[in-house]
Amino acid sequence: MSKAKYSTARPLNVNVLPGSPVAKMCRSYAGLPGQAPTGEAIAPGLPRTPKQDLHFRGGKTIAQLTFTNFYVGGSHAWKANDRHSIDQALAAAMSDQHLNNVMMQYFNNNPITSTFRPSQILPGSPPATVSQGDVEHLLSTLHAQGKLSGFDFASTLFNFMLPSGTVLTDDAAPTAGGAAGHAATAATAARPNPLIPHEDEASSLAGLGGYHGSIHVGNLTLYYAVGVFSERRHDGKTNGIPVFNESWKNVVATFYHELNEARTDPDVEDAIRAGNDPGATRFLGWTSNQGEECGDFPIDEASSLELVFKEVPLTAGGGTVPVQFQYSNAVHGPEGPIPAPHPLHGGHAHP
Repeated sequence: MSKAKYSTARPLNVNVLPGSPVAKMCRSYAGLPGQAPTGEAIAPGLPRTPKQDLHFRGGKTIAQLTFTNFYVGGSHAWKANDRHSIDQALAAAMSDQHLNNVMMQYFNNNPITSTFRPSQILPGSPPATVSQGDVEHLLSTLHAQGKLSGFDFASTLFNFMLPSGTVLTDDAAPTAGGAAGHAATAATAARPNPLIPHEDEASSLAGLGGYHGSIHVGNLTLYYAVGVFSERRHDGKTNGIPVFNESWKNVVATFYHELNEARTDPDVEDAIRAGNDPGATRFLGWTSNQGEECGDFPIDEASSLELVFKEVPLTAGGGTVPVQFQYSNAVHGPEGPIPAPHPLHGGHAHP
């Protein structure tokens, strides 16, 4: 959902490679709707940036988060070991106490939890390209087929993992053919969204790593995230944000970013849909005055991605997990795991 030619400012809900074409697009429109863009555990080598602190806007947050992973492209598109490693590491990272101690400041230091539900492989062949329209259509279809039953939609994030070779875009229209795809495309054309112009599509080949959003089905809101299989391809191109040598670790770091943003700002898509209406900010949870979420500025600020993409030891032992450090108001910058939550200070706590 990173577009170059917005007529209005909008909050960020994307994971992008710094310095990439997509990152430049994001910087051009980042901000709050209706407004002009404006610690010892801090990542070493990065300055403190209090102007980038997050502020609570009055929207929803999710303290007790549930998530599950859908692997796109069929079983042949994924190595079993990669799927197992992603599931295990992401579940461990999201429930790790020392990592959660950083995020608790956005919940009045009340306990936060995450529950991982078993992942599923979606049938089909690996798609060449997946757009935002494709993801939202797929989520709607899974719901209509009853395959999301048993989940509390108000607190669940459905993760769509894209396989090696698949390109992710933020195009609002579905890329697939067929009746369903054509119907969705016609609906999009009939109700054009000036905030998401087709011609300004952003791609994982230009630095897009993933994003999170939501759709409405009747009175229900369904939350999702989608991420690319970040890798350096055989043709020399970079797809996504490859930092770690093993691509499954890049997937974990991307979705750690998205899950924490969904915790602290789940209804950002509604704010984006509302455009330049000053009332759009009521949908937002925690964002900076520049419209960034907790995972955005750490990537943008880092002179080297290795400063904020780290493998960190699990609190309970048993190895390490690959994560991306999240923004911490307490240290005014990206922060790694800490043994205890920060004391709350005025202006940084949830009302």
